[in-house]
Amino acid sequence: MTRQASGPTTPGATTTPDGDATEPSNEPPTDPLIQPAHDFARVEDGFERLWTPHRMAYIEGEKPTEEAGNGCPFCAAPGKSDAEGLVVHRGEHCYVVLNLFPYNPGHLLVCPYRHVSLYVDLTDEETTEFTALTKQAVRALEAASAPHGFNLGMNQGAVAGAGVAAHLHQHVVPRWSGDSNFLPIIAQTKALPVLLEDTRLRLVAAWPTS
Repeated sequence: MTRQASGPTTPGATTTPDGDATEPSNEPPTDPLIQPAHDFARVEDGFERLWTPHRMAYIEGEKPTEEAGNGCPFCAAPGKSDAEGLVVHRGEHCYVVLNLFPYNPGHLLVCPYRHVSLYVDLTDEETTEFTALTKQAVRALEAASAPHGFNLGMNQGAVAGAGVAAHLHQHVVPRWSGDSNFLPIIAQTKALPVLLEDTRLRLVAAWPTS
């Protein structure tokens, strides 16, 4: 026969197999998905760790090819939907896309559709639109997120730091006072508070119409 505990129990209290109430525990509940640190061999050193496993997708992922086509991310992006390709604006000769690995939220890339590597390889029509879209990108970022400044530039060739040297792209990076701290300087890690799709939608809404 099972015996029930008599009288009210304290909130958070548990009962023994016999039904007697016990005092509530002051220990926080254990998340079954979090393994306690004391279960592992360790030497405490006072540091906190910011784990960024998503960076391995960039480090170990397939590297862009020198050839035009789907192996080049800037050739592939226009063939996808705007949301899938992170495309913010499409022009006649050039388009604007979010950087998949941004330095700051809103980091945009202005690219020609044509697979060319150098600025001097652009036609006059491409050059005109390339410049116009860069200016529109700045205006859209000003309207969407009020940055304090910008970095604009092109890295021509791998030796100059171009991650995808075979397909020309212009960086438009919004900057804010204090946006660089110890993370990018010491750990080459950037904390980004906004999802890429949320940023893309804000920029699409703010893109100038004239």
